[in-house]
Amino acid sequence: MLQLERIVRPLLDWYRQNARDLPWRRDPTPYRVWVSEIMLQQTRVEAVKGYFARFLAALPTPAALAAAPEGQLLKLWEGLGYYNRARNLQKAARILVERYGGQLPGDYEALLALPGVGRYTAGAVASIAFGLPEPAVDGNVLRVLSRLTADRSDIADPRTRQAAEQALRRVLPPGEPGSFNQALMELGALVCVPNGPPLCSRCPLAGLCQGRQEGIALDLPVKSSKKPRRVERRTILVVERDQLTAIRRRPARGLLAGMWELPSLEGEADARQAVEAVRGWGLEPLRVEPLGPSKHIFTHVEWQMTGFRVVAAEAGEAPGLVWAAPQQLRETYPLPSAFRYYLEPRRELE
Repeated sequence: MLQLERIVRPLLDWYRQNARDLPWRRDPTPYRVWVSEIMLQQTRVEAVKGYFARFLAALPTPAALAAAPEGQLLKLWEGLGYYNRARNLQKAARILVERYGGQLPGDYEALLALPGVGRYTAGAVASIAFGLPEPAVDGNVLRVLSRLTADRSDIADPRTRQAAEQALRRVLPPGEPGSFNQALMELGALVCVPNGPPLCSRCPLAGLCQGRQEGIALDLPVKSSKKPRRVERRTILVVERDQLTAIRRRPARGLLAGMWELPSLEGEADARQAVEAVRGWGLEPLRVEPLGPSKHIFTHVEWQMTGFRVVAAEAGEAPGLVWAAPQQLRETYPLPSAFRYYLEPRRELE
């Protein structure tokens, strides 16, 4: 059986030569590490880079984050998805201001108690920002360990994660726990990749890997299947009047809580039903144009959408709707990326 102590030095040596130059690694203060780790949850590294820079420029400290208006916060997060991550960041920032003088605590259990911080994030911040000997086990790390040790345990089982944490805690190198944790994650992201064969020829641990020796690396890790996503069909209405677009606020609870959206109808409506809905809002449609299908996938729900652009008469107000100019849509109102297809540059209606 592989002794994990044997992977430490070759992995750290590889990481020093191959680590990606990422913005949050250049100055790994606790706040920067924390924000980056929350942004990186279920989001690609390349997608996060620009958001991270804009977020830190606008909200450079926990105190600034704690005091930010919700609209500004959600606009900075617009397009990243999983908006509760942003709300939990702000809840945690307010706790930092109230209890810790506006700084993240250098204690694993205190970090774990913050809203939105799980065991992985607490371990990442503790080890990278504070140098504490805490493991940080995410999906990349579980995949690497499963292949290295030829372990067929279900990585969706919390007990597998707990066993991995215990095994790694015993081999964390003194003075370098953050580098070691990042090295494991980096190996999983660049070499021991998901959704395909591992790139063993590039791996500094190939000679130690039991999964490779047994010819089962591609079969690992074992992960129980998720429940299928629920499919919802919706009809999106881009209602325009005098170069303005109608938007409305979503409910305070539930999916995309508190965000702004293009008004929509449940199910797949036709043009006649779209016109009737717009009239029901107190507006008079003048022209209607189909916008075609689109799809957006959330964690547990898939929206299958169709859409119509409706030009309404200038007169008339619609309770519950706000008329936004193009600049306001870009800069003021946070709209989820689910609606992005229907907000592409307008085509002239004939």
